[in-house]
Amino acid sequence: MPERVDAVVVGAGVMGAMTAWRLAQRGRAVVLLEQFPLLHAHGSSHGQTRIMRVAYRDPRYTTLAGEALDLWRDLETESNEHLLEQSGQLDHGDPQVIDGIEAGLLGNGWAAQRLAPDEATERWPGMAFDRAVVFSPDGGRVFADRSVAAAVRTAERLGAVVHERTRVERIERTATGARVHAATGAWDAGAVVLCAGPWLPELAGSLVPLPPLTVTQQQPVHFAIRPGFRFPSFVHHTGGGGPLSFGAYGLESPGEGVKVGIESTIREVTASTRTYEEDPAVTTAAREYAEQWLPGADTSRHTAVTCLFTDTVDSHFILERHGPIVVCSPCSGHGFKFAPVIGERTARRALGEDSVPPLPSG
Repeated sequence: MPERVDAVVVGAGVMGAMTAWRLAQRGRAVVLLEQFPLLHAHGSSHGQTRIMRVAYRDPRYTTLAGEALDLWRDLETESNEHLLEQSGQLDHGDPQVIDGIEAGLLGNGWAAQRLAPDEATERWPGMAFDRAVVFSPDGGRVFADRSVAAAVRTAERLGAVVHERTRVERIERTATGARVHAATGAWDAGAVVLCAGPWLPELAGSLVPLPPLTVTQQQPVHFAIRPGFRFPSFVHHTGGGGPLSFGAYGLESPGEGVKVGIESTIREVTASTRTYEEDPAVTTAAREYAEQWLPGADTSRHTAVTCLFTDTVDSHFILERHGPIVVCSPCSGHGFKFAPVIGERTARRALGEDSVPPLPSG
């Protein structure tokens, strides 16, 4: 007979792990299912680091980041792990964009320091800056793999049951919720939370309506750092595109160097057609960027990784409930920093609370 639980969470990336933690913290019986080994490198949550920033042109994300920071600190306390460093974050480039980011920071009570490009280079000599610069001391970086592991481990300590290498075969609605079938067992739950990222379309099937989604493959490149230089997290806004678009981003990743991602190098894939091999053309684009804008990077030494983004049309997030099925995310490539607050709201949505604030949408 299927085991009865309060909620089944499908996908143990950062969103699923955070949701399981928040459900277990409430004393709920929760099962977390992951088709691969925990902390696998097939999706969107793996790696050393992610940017933590409160600096957005959209003030809703600036507000959401503040909520996330509080919950990051809660998870650090509960897990006894160091997960977040507020070592500062820079935005530079298109002056109109920088004006909007500065206004959003100040309007939400965050610190913001406006700098001329030469002033910024004097402070961070490993970088060159484009037209306009704003520094946010409240931004920084979060440690990705460490954070997922901490959320899973804390959820387990609070009573959640985690099954890795457990692929969901079928989900069906029942009179009291939904039933999840896997090769190793079945579970009946009042709510099933789908945190499956690029696997969401095939998993959700005809269960729930989904907006158009695009899965893209990214290849961040890590360059060695020349002695004596340091890099805060940064986003380079080259101009054009939508309100959440950028040109390049990067941050210092301990033991790996300075990570560089270029927006123009992404390519559309699916969860089953993505590749893991380094694309020399992407590496070349990242190297050319670093040689122009990051003089503190040693571009003769590099490593590259691949990951997946699952994007909505407007680059916002998804958090919806359809009967017993809750769809959490995808997060359009910029959700990691918000993971604790998204997990909190997803847990509340799974428990049927009516007052859950919506995530930003178009």
